[in-house]
Amino acid sequence: MDKLRGTGVALVTPFLPSPDRAVDYPALRRLIDFQLDNGTDYLVINGTTAESPTLTVEERTEIRRVALEHTAGRAPLVYGLGGNDTAALVRSLATTDLSGYDALLSASPYYNKPSQRGIIAHYQALADASPVPVLLYNVPGRTSSNLTAATTLELAQHPNIIGIKEASGNLEQCIAIAAAKPADFLLISGDDMMTTALISFGGAGIISVLANAFPRRFSDMTRAALNGDFAGASQLLFGFTQLNPLMYEESNPVGVKAALAAQGLCSDAVRLPLMEASKTLTGRIRELL
Repeated sequence: MDKLRGTGVALVTPFLPSPDRAVDYPALRRLIDFQLDNGTDYLVINGTTAESPTLTVEERTEIRRVALEHTAGRAPLVYGLGGNDTAALVRSLATTDLSGYDALLSASPYYNKPSQRGIIAHYQALADASPVPVLLYNVPGRTSSNLTAATTLELAQHPNIIGIKEASGNLEQCIAIAAAKPADFLLISGDDMMTTALISFGGAGIISVLANAFPRRFSDMTRAALNGDFAGASQLLFGFTQLNPLMYEESNPVGVKAALAAQGLCSDAVRLPLMEASKTLTGRIRELL
């Protein structure tokens, strides 16, 4: 799955700044073009950065269709589909048309806090049922459970599990995965600021939040690291040090939508329980831009 090396973007879902926060499909097409015209290697549709928990089934279906139609083969597509009810997730796979999509990204079950055995069984059931290859997604800050290196390496043996988006922030854990993983298993950073570090010991790239608003600079950084130019990649990375914390100060994707709105690419609208960026945060983001 070399097509999933480099910079992937966890694409936001743009909403109209109206009371019902309807999906803004013209803006979605505009964002796809912005990404693909500025070096992004692939897109993740309906990930958690897309506010998938507050999208209806009908909206997810239409977003999936529009993204596939508008991308028109210009880049690989990954679809986000997760949950904390394994049986329900397997059932939803049976009714989700993934034609044209290259892989599935699925976050580890949240809230339940399953054991490592439970996490393994969950992903094995998902991979058995999925018509496309599966990327694990480890994000303990949101799920309250961690995929240990041993769990990831066991799941890497499944023929339909091709990699992991690692957002634990635990560099030692990532190194342990890199040291023992199969050669074709993708170790993908889920933390923008750890991208160059993961690539330095065998990572395949990033699935990024920041690149929503800065695709050219971020893809240049990732490409430089993949080509072994870590000095150049680091200089580009350092340019994000002040901006990156602001993306998460009032939760994701609030910050990055404010950055996109400042560039005229979409509105900053989000759906409850999230709120648009405060005037203070918006001002600080605009100042850095």
